[in-house]
Amino acid sequence: MSIAETAVWSAMLGGLLTLVGLSLADALVGRNIGAVRNLLFVLITGASCVVMTGLPEVFFPDLPARLLMVLKASLGPAAGAMGLYFVGTWLGGEREDGRVHRLTAYGGALLLSATVILVVLATQIAPEHFQALLMATAVVNMVPVLLAMLAAVRAARLGDPLARWMTVALCLLALTIVGHYLRGLDVAGFGVGTWLLTATVTVVFFLMASVLGLLRNRQNRALARLARLSHSADPATGLATGSALIADVEHALWRAARLQCESAVLCLYVSNLYEMADSIGPSAEHQILSTVAARIRRAAGFRCTVGLYHPRCFVVVLTMDPHQPPVRATAARLALTVSHPMAVFNEKRDRQPFRPRVGLGVVTVDPTHTVPIEAIHEAERQALAMASDAPADNPHAIDTAPAPLSLVATAPSSAPPGSR
Repeated sequence: MSIAETAVWSAMLGGLLTLVGLSLADALVGRNIGAVRNLLFVLITGASCVVMTGLPEVFFPDLPARLLMVLKASLGPAAGAMGLYFVGTWLGGEREDGRVHRLTAYGGALLLSATVILVVLATQIAPEHFQALLMATAVVNMVPVLLAMLAAVRAARLGDPLARWMTVALCLLALTIVGHYLRGLDVAGFGVGTWLLTATVTVVFFLMASVLGLLRNRQNRALARLARLSHSADPATGLATGSALIADVEHALWRAARLQCESAVLCLYVSNLYEMADSIGPSAEHQILSTVAARIRRAAGFRCTVGLYHPRCFVVVLTMDPHQPPVRATAARLALTVSHPMAVFNEKRDRQPFRPRVGLGVVTVDPTHTVPIEAIHEAERQALAMASDAPADNPHAIDTAPAPLSLVATAPSSAPPGSR
């Protein structure tokens, strides 16, 4: 092997090791079966590519020839069987499409059987006849690519948005397999340019496959989180809503009364929440709510109670003591933070600027004798009035002066809600 070819395959090996490291980090951090599958796929399929390049013979010249024969005859089909099964799982498995599941599951089982047969033949065949066995291995190795491509095309036609990119990745995989088996069979007429193209396509394929696996794992984790989400929490922000919000506000007021502190109820009303719905779609509301909730939590701190009264109205309960900043300063910081410009993305991932127009209502309350819902209503009324009065081109023109309010409850809030 020439120095130039060794450099090409070594660069490919470096790229594959980098992707293995990233996959390992994702598996350790995420600790889910999808990340582990991605790691196994990169390890085994990458190892089959490296073995076909001839690098092991260059770096370890004392390796037994029979071991290399077994590895070249078995790693490719084994990786194909595993990859075919993983593609079926990635596309949703039996719950999504029973036909695709049977195609990938049964195809993977047949390839695994073929791998066992190839291992047995590689241990018995004479070295001078190994080329014929390697050609048969190349044919077997193309079968999972074709089956996976059929499954991905079917999924794309049925509406899976990521399946079309998986089809592109599988086309790159077909080129990768052809290039590596041409190198393993020592076919004449191909030089360093061909091997450079093969190495590049290999790294690009593994990069695409890793990214697609990561995206699908994130989608599955998000769906699992939403499936576990309480009905009293908003799915976009995770903030308490409805009766859970009222209970949280009541508990915050009880805690302030027990500590003999004053409290303030703030409402931030995003008047132009649905402004991007026509140009972006329904995902705009989700993006804006998530960003605004994060900004409010970051500005208010984790000691405050934050909830969502309705999609346009965020509620914050502040407990004030001599060591805390005044309500006016906290309210001004909240309004300024929330009204900063943000980027909203459409389905094509195009950025569109958006600046929230925020109305702010602040009500200082006596936590001992306050009805939470009445305090929220008064703060919302002020926020609505300020949002309607603020000019559209100046969202920072917000009066943050707190309005004192003493609302007497039907029963004094002298104990936490759970103890009544």
